[in-house]
Amino acid sequence: MKNKVAALLAPFVLAAGPALSADLPRGAAPPPGDYVAPPPAFVWSGFYVGVHGGYAFSSFEDDANTLIGGADGGLIGVTGGYNYMVTPQFLLGVEADFAFTGVSKSNAPFFGVIARGEVDDMFTLRGRAGYSIDRALLYVTGGFAASKNAIGLTTPFTGFYGYQATFQPGWALGAGVEYMITSNLSAKGEYIFTSTGSDSYFDFSPNALTSVVNTSSIKGGLNFHF
Repeated sequence: MKNKVAALLAPFVLAAGPALSADLPRGAAPPPGDYVAPPPAFVWSGFYVGVHGGYAFSSFEDDANTLIGGADGGLIGVTGGYNYMVTPQFLLGVEADFAFTGVSKSNAPFFGVIARGEVDDMFTLRGRAGYSIDRALLYVTGGFAASKNAIGLTTPFTGFYGYQATFQPGWALGAGVEYMITSNLSAKGEYIFTSTGSDSYFDFSPNALTSVVNTSSIKGGLNFHF
């Protein structure tokens, strides 16, 4: 008899199983407002310092263009700056760099005349505006620039031997890309054009001249972020 009752009830028990399991208490999902996203693995905001190196192409303009023309050479220096994230993607900052350069050229524009142009040191203080895409930062930059420029001139037939170095201020403009390798270390590549204002050389001599020096620099560097 018991076996017959069990056989009759079995279909009803099997049918009720899913319904009963659906009524069991479940863990409630956390309210949407309580979820906190994990912090990013890297941030652009804050101070940073670094090193850079590259190659520069300079041109001595105005009166010195015929005497010297273009000059080129390597450069190596240090960098420091600060970034501020205006939005999660848009960045504003300020950056300063100083480089020792080996930019120079010797030229003999006329028979018996030897001219030499040098760009010995370069300094810039620039603002930066950038847009970050994940680990990459695309930016434009511009501001103050200065360089120590020198001109040497020898004219044996007139007995003139002169060499003069001068600090010439001007402006800088450029663009670049920076990539965050780790949470504190980034690598960058950039192009900077600088133009220093006109200055005079060898005043009160028959060989007095003026010159503007324009320089295009292609640089790569590493920055450590604090």
